[in-house]
Amino acid sequence: MNRRPAHLTEREEQILRIIRLSIEDRGEGPIVTEIGVAAGLRSKSTVAYHLRNLEERGVLVRDGRSWRSCRLVR
Repeated sequence: MNRRPAHLTEREEQILRIIRLSIEDRGEGPIVTEIGVAAGLRSKSTVAYHLRNLEERGVLVRDGRSWRSCRLVR
């Protein structure tokens, strides 16, 4: 069963892939700048906007104040 909300945009799916790969490779989430570079986004605020949307939709959870401490909800 697919638990991912059906309303995620392609960009949000791309950001989730970037976060997932970072967690698998390094054991921690990427910083906002790293996500922006990997996704081809110039603005940190645009990345933060997408991250907040993912958090509101329940796909992503922050354990602290930093996005590096985020984890994916399965």
